[in-house]
Amino acid sequence: MITRVRIHNFRLFGDFEIEPRAGLNVLVGDNEAGKSTVLQALTLVLTGRSDGRPATDELTPDWFHRPAVNQFFDDYTTADPQPLPTIGIEVFLDDADDKLQKHRGVHNTLGEDCPGLRLTIEPSEDYADEIRGYLDAENCPRAVPVEYYDVHWRNFADEPLSRRPAGLGHVLIDSRTIRSQRGVDYHTRQLLHDFIEPAERAAISVAHRRARHEISTTYLNKANERIAEHDELVEGRVVEIDFDQSGTSSWHGSIIPRIDQVPFALAGQGVQAATKIALAMSRSAEQTSFVLVEEPENHLSHARLMRLVASIEALAGERQSFLTTHSSFVLNRLGIDRLRLLGPSGTVAKLTDLPADTVRYFQKLSGFDTLRLVLAERLVLVEGPSDELVFERFFRDRYGRGPHEAGVDVVSLRGVALRRSLELCAALDRPVIALRDNDGKDPDHWIEPLRPLLVDGRRQVEIGDPTDGATLEPQLVRTNGEGPLRGALSLDAHDDVAEWMSNNKTEAALRILVAPVTLSPPPYIHRALDLLG
Repeated sequence: MITRVRIHNFRLFGDFEIEPRAGLNVLVGDNEAGKSTVLQALTLVLTGRSDGRPATDELTPDWFHRPAVNQFFDDYTTADPQPLPTIGIEVFLDDADDKLQKHRGVHNTLGEDCPGLRLTIEPSEDYADEIRGYLDAENCPRAVPVEYYDVHWRNFADEPLSRRPAGLGHVLIDSRTIRSQRGVDYHTRQLLHDFIEPAERAAISVAHRRARHEISTTYLNKANERIAEHDELVEGRVVEIDFDQSGTSSWHGSIIPRIDQVPFALAGQGVQAATKIALAMSRSAEQTSFVLVEEPENHLSHARLMRLVASIEALAGERQSFLTTHSSFVLNRLGIDRLRLLGPSGTVAKLTDLPADTVRYFQKLSGFDTLRLVLAERLVLVEGPSDELVFERFFRDRYGRGPHEAGVDVVSLRGVALRRSLELCAALDRPVIALRDNDGKDPDHWIEPLRPLLVDGRRQVEIGDPTDGATLEPQLVRTNGEGPLRGALSLDAHDDVAEWMSNNKTEAALRILVAPVTLSPPPYIHRALDLLG
């Protein structure tokens, strides 16, 4: 099991650290937060490879953290130039596994005595003169000269590694892109390895060679006779065409998987994505200790995604898994306690103290957009769609633009318990303002049970005075009077404004949203708007 991952100067991260839990870890974050970077870093340090090729072959200046590169070139011509940027990736492993003790040592950035692997990318001492010439050249590009860098892949005992260590097998499934020219490539080979016996392999190979020979000596033989008749084209030499009999033409390359008798390459992208994930995760724990899944929701309908998530839960077993997602459904179903929120500048938040019943609560709410609560920079919670529309109207009146334009996400709970949502926000230390009806009770009646979750100026609940009305609609009437609201709602003189609004909540809110007349928010909404200023 991986107990800690440390990343230095790799892609989006200057310095990054995460302590994954056993079992499943769900990585979420805004775009460009570094979710894919974490998976790529894990692949590099566990295998020494990127996209199936040695890291040395794939090394690019774009791997280096851009702010660190810019800082180096800014300082290079000063009196105090800094060393060229280096990349470092480390995984710290649980020392309970006897098979990993050979990788134990203290050669890591923390000096801890434990098993682990590290991959470093640094300037080669052999090319010191070439590096200096590159940097001193006129119009030197502001890019790291990776041609003069070495990649070192070692364990914490400081022993060099040349192949993936036993017991640290991993599989990476990226369902965002489907490469289907040769079926499921790696996964096809795995099927052949797992389900075809050695004797059957030999028999297939012999039959395949015999078939190629038969075709060559029958159908291709006639073509070769015609070629020989035109020997003037080949300067008298005998030229023939034949099947390749070398190892590169083995029968493995002709094997493709089929799904319901349809070649994999012709199956829909959703089917391809689900198949890749299921095949990879069905491998035994002895073969894969770690499973990395990139956005499993891509290309899938909701019904198929439901089945896939259930499959991921069942197949993950005891293996440590890392899954990135932009789907609230995936997050809710797999459990928000497994969430690792990647924030700005490489920060990581986790939900370690969330009550178990709250985790189960959100698991049952597969349709609730939990990620909006998780990712919002500034968050306002309201009880329903009408509250959301009315709040947007008064926000525009106050600030001259909509909430989303100002970076404020207004989320309608639509029956989701306010306390559960506040527990989630508190666990992530997420700033939030919640608005709710008083339902005829003193505000303290509602606020007191929530007090442990609230922090003045950061997490607050605003509730209207019951003397102004029990819900939003009568409070709007109390604040603005019937005349202006009657005009804003285009009601007849005989209509009871408060009653009509209560019976037509969403329609009333829509009319208020676009009404050209001047209206004022009830005091509790006014206070919430002040807090957002």
